[in-house]
Amino acid sequence: MRYVLPVAISTLLGTPAALVHAADLNVKLELPRLNVAEYHKPYVAVWIEKGDQSFAGNLTVWYDLKKRNNEGTKWLKDLRQWWRKSGRELNMPVDGLSAATRTAGEHSLTFSTDKSVLGQLPAGEYQLLVEAAREGGGREVVKVPFTWGGKGEFTAKAQGSHEIGTVAVQIK
Repeated sequence: MRYVLPVAISTLLGTPAALVHAADLNVKLELPRLNVAEYHKPYVAVWIEKGDQSFAGNLTVWYDLKKRNNEGTKWLKDLRQWWRKSGRELNMPVDGLSAATRTAGEHSLTFSTDKSVLGQLPAGEYQLLVEAAREGGGREVVKVPFTWGGKGEFTAKAQGSHEIGTVAVQIK
C-alpha cells in the first residue's frame, strides 16, 4: 500500500510518478569578449529539450529590457532555434524567465525544482541548449546532454566556438 498511494495520487493529479524532487541544475555560461569595433551584448536563450529534441521548457532569456515600448523583443527572433521551439509563443517579458543582457565573462545560474520548469520534468535524458545572437555579430547554439533524475551528482560541459565559450552543467 505504501507504493500504491503515490502512484494513485500522481495519476489523479496528472503528474508523472517519476518526477525528480529537490534537485538543482547549475549552469556556468561563458560569453567571450570579442575584439570588434562595436561590441553589443548578446541576446541569450537557455532551454531544455527532451531526448527526441522536442521542447521541454525554458530556463531564461536575456534581451534588451531597457528599450522603450518593449522594442527589445523585436530582435528575439534572431535566437532562431529558441524562437521556433517556444519563443514566438511567449508574450515578453515573462516573470522569472526574462532578464537583461549580460556583459562578457562567466555567468553562474542556478535553477531549482521549486522555481522553474525542472519541477515538472520527469527523470530521463535531456539536453540543455544555449543560443546566443549578437547585433552586428554571429549566432551560435551549444548543446550539453544531461541525465535528469539519476543517482548522485552529474557534470557535463561543451565548448562553443565564437559567440559562446564554455557551457558547464552540474546537477546536485
